Amino acid sequence: MILLTNPTKDAILFTRLANEFIHREGFDTLLSNITKTDFFTAPASTRFHDSEEGGLCHHSIKVFHILKADVGNLYSDETLAIVSLLHDICKIGYYVVSSRNVKDEHGKWKSVPYYTIDDQLPYGHGEKSVIMIMQDMKLTMEESMAIRWHMGAYEGDKVWNTLSVAYNKFPLALHLHIADMKATYLK
Repeated sequence: MILLTNPTKDAILFTRLANEFIHREGFDTLLSNITKTDFFTAPASTRFHDSEEGGLCHHSIKVFHILKADVGNLYSDETLAIVSLLHDICKIGYYVVSSRNVKDEHGKWKSVPYYTIDDQLPYGHGEKSVIMIMQDMKLTMEESMAIRWHMGAYEGDKVWNTLSVAYNKFPLALHLHIADMKATYLK
């Protein structure tokens, strides 16, 4: 069991869900490594969704609950927890706070903080999460494909044929993508 110092409500919930459902060899090491990063304080995006401190952890929890509600009878709780809670760990160390000048309500310029991207390990989105997870813990082929392809249409038009094959062979990938989109766009 991993103990966090000064944990947020979402950090506590994330570790509780992870410890409750994920029992795979190597997961304790992975979770310990995650707790030493900005995972619990990072945003999920710069401006599209959960773009505030702690947004990445919060988004991951939302994806878990949606995926479990949608297809909990089709996959093990462990698989659902792995793919949903860990699908975006590629965003660890990915965002940095910068500042920009904007006009306030009186037309005066002021400096405000915002998140920007500083990708230190540019592998790609899903691929990077899979690589990071597999440094400590094995994934099944379906789990790795779900995490790899969870971006769906946001992958870009060059991968449509491959994406279609992946979704046909590994339906969990499509289910994770849908849960990710629901967590992003539905409140």
